[in-house]
Amino acid sequence: MFENILSGNTYKSLVNGKWIESNSKKTIEIYSPVDKSLVGKIQAFSKDEVDKIIENSKEAQKAWGNTPINERAEVLYKVAALLDENVETISKIMQKEIAKDSKSATSEVKRTVDFINFTASEGNHVEGETIGADSFPGYKKNKISFVTRIPLGTVLAISPFNYPVNLSASKIAPALIAGNSVILKPPTQGAISALYLAEIFNKAGLPAGLLNVVTGKGSEIGDYIVAHKDINFINFTGSSEVGRHISKISDMVPLLLELGGKDAAIVLKDADLDLASSNIVAGAYGYSGQRCTAVKRVLVVNDVADKLTLLITEKIKQLKVGSPEDGVDITPLISDKAADFVQELIDDSIRKGAKLIVGNKRKDNLIYPTLIDNVTTDMRLAWEEPFGPVLPIIRINDMDEGIKIANESEYGLQSAVFTENINDAFYVAQKLEVGAVQINNKTERGPDHFPFLGVKSSGMGTQGIRYSIEAMSRPKAIVLNLK
Repeated sequence: MFENILSGNTYKSLVNGKWIESNSKKTIEIYSPVDKSLVGKIQAFSKDEVDKIIENSKEAQKAWGNTPINERAEVLYKVAALLDENVETISKIMQKEIAKDSKSATSEVKRTVDFINFTASEGNHVEGETIGADSFPGYKKNKISFVTRIPLGTVLAISPFNYPVNLSASKIAPALIAGNSVILKPPTQGAISALYLAEIFNKAGLPAGLLNVVTGKGSEIGDYIVAHKDINFINFTGSSEVGRHISKISDMVPLLLELGGKDAAIVLKDADLDLASSNIVAGAYGYSGQRCTAVKRVLVVNDVADKLTLLITEKIKQLKVGSPEDGVDITPLISDKAADFVQELIDDSIRKGAKLIVGNKRKDNLIYPTLIDNVTTDMRLAWEEPFGPVLPIIRINDMDEGIKIANESEYGLQSAVFTENINDAFYVAQKLEVGAVQINNKTERGPDHFPFLGVKSSGMGTQGIRYSIEAMSRPKAIVLNLK
């Protein structure tokens, strides 16, 4: 099924329904974080080629925007069915390309199948409305507004390395059901997985030009495509630093930004500590902590801090470490640079007096799950996002101190609160400056029809299937004036 995307060890890119190579024949080599072996080469497009791809996308969108929504939905249902048939193939690609453990890789693809199916269904329920004028003071029944939703045009979807399939599809599917064309700019590391996803859309019968994939060096085409005058919407997932940069150069183009996080788990003295510890370990160390919604710090009341630390430690010791295909929990980080940064944060905290409980063991870019207790607010680990398998425990006197520390972060993606007291749970939840608060559960994305958003440095705009469709379309009003 995927024979068209690969020539030798070189992957082509999908443009106007065909798999092509860059005119310059320039490529970028992708090496596995697992064993440093060559996974393959991807195309490096030039600015001139980007221009032509955008022009093709804009032309293809014209007919698609006039296609009935039920017909768009049928294409997405076919995409979901084909993807479901190829879960294992794409899962294995991710294991090799981004070192995602086999369980998480398989789960990502299956979740994407559900996401696309639900998007197709939700699209069929996007409806307009009629509004009478007489409900507003001074107007009579001589005006009626017919309001419909129309596509924005061409959407630039920029996806991250850690979820190259799911976070590509979560941008592509809502954009398409809304009637847009999509240019996918996948991450360099993760691009091959995204190319397989693109071929699924292609094989499902998506009309040519509605999904084009641009690969290349960000230093050469990144800013160029973001600031291009013919891009009508930008949907980006990545670091807060890059998100800020995009917002500065995109020149009033509407944005949907999913950025970094420093999600806190606040544990109160009446919490179910077994439940809390299980969720914290799952939330902190899943995919080696390389998730924006990972639990990245624990704020625990002194009364139960010792017991919670012991329970977390016991569960960490049960985690398996190794290569993705071996059914492990902790795999190598995406790069040596990423591992170096995590190590910096660990070393800084220990040097300043924090207590190492378990971990701080490293082999190249593989960092063993690490737990550090007695972290204080003068340590980098209390504030910076590690994107790796290290968890700081910050001891607090009461829930108000926990709220204060949590809110002092530049980030505001999610937080969790663990307590058996519903009044305390809502007290904490209402005061936390984040997009969502989990009560007695780890911080996490989903279900995908729930709103998903961040505040402060964690993002702009709201995702979630219906919310994403609405973000990538706009109301259009036609006013009928009666005599």
